[in-house]
Amino acid sequence: MNFNLDFYNGKRVFVTGHTGFKGSWLCKILTKAGAVVTGYSLEAPTNPSLFEVADIESGIDSVIGDIRDFDSLKKAFDEAQPEIVLHLAAQPLVRDSYENPAYTYETNVMGTVNILECVRLSDCVKSVLNVTTDKVYLNREWEWGYRENEELDGFDPYSNSKSCSELVTHSYKRSFFDNTNIAVSTARAGNVIGGGDFAKNRIIPDCVRAAEKGEDIIVRNPYSTRPYQHVLEPLFAYLMIAMKQYEDIKYQGYYNVGPDDCDCFQTGALVDLFVKHWGDGMKWIEKYDGGPHEANFLKLDCSKLKNTFGWSPTWQLDTAIEKTVEWSKCRANGGDITACMDKQIDEFLNKE
Repeated sequence: MNFNLDFYNGKRVFVTGHTGFKGSWLCKILTKAGAVVTGYSLEAPTNPSLFEVADIESGIDSVIGDIRDFDSLKKAFDEAQPEIVLHLAAQPLVRDSYENPAYTYETNVMGTVNILECVRLSDCVKSVLNVTTDKVYLNREWEWGYRENEELDGFDPYSNSKSCSELVTHSYKRSFFDNTNIAVSTARAGNVIGGGDFAKNRIIPDCVRAAEKGEDIIVRNPYSTRPYQHVLEPLFAYLMIAMKQYEDIKYQGYYNVGPDDCDCFQTGALVDLFVKHWGDGMKWIEKYDGGPHEANFLKLDCSKLKNTFGWSPTWQLDTAIEKTVEWSKCRANGGDITACMDKQIDEFLNKE
């Protein structure tokens, strides 16, 4: 990957959602780069959590608070005086959004309003990135990838709330940040995998839990097709966008971040890869549990990101699964989690 983390050395960075899976890996990268990081989030959403297992808190200023609580957020924001804002805080699960739609909208929509209000009322920020999802698009279940100018309209409360978060960002950009030196972008990423994801109802965490118990893996819908990528892929893309638009505002905009077509896998084929890398006689069985609607087919066209920055994915899915298994076995065997993460970040950065 052609990316130099030196830019972030000494930069003041505000990360919302820092206790989550992606947020924890992001904070690990930023502290490794020498950034001055303030995180604002609820307590880690899972137990165990990557945030605790990897002792992420030791390298940052961690503020536990609700993104819906504007006064608490603004207090932490004003104390941090960030130059760069990376907004990841969200209710991120489709199934949970059916159970708690109001909470999902409050968090994903008003949370975005609140962080953008903090930016609007500040004079320190130069670069803002709102992380949304590939599910913001009106999904027509067609075979080609969605581009950034396609219609936004997610089906379920999670996807729709992230579409709303996009629209809030577009409005704030036009209403308050045009003709300023504050660069604002959104990044729409697909499904991520990697060591330290303990979420429920996600296929790779489910695989790891089954493997550790020596049980068969249960697959709800082996024929749904998704774009999968290692968590480091979108995180480095976020950092690249935030850096480039900090240096030149012309790079602000809306970007898809996803794998190449070869890594759009059916869920069953993904689990086959996991079984291959884990070994130990693992196998999976199909068991549909009658859950709520989820898209069967969805992928992104990432031409804009590639053409603008010369970006391309670093690890194909086979390697991404290999690294996920490596991390999971390191933890299971009582290994050094921090050293494992540092090693994987270095391998990712230094791959030719």
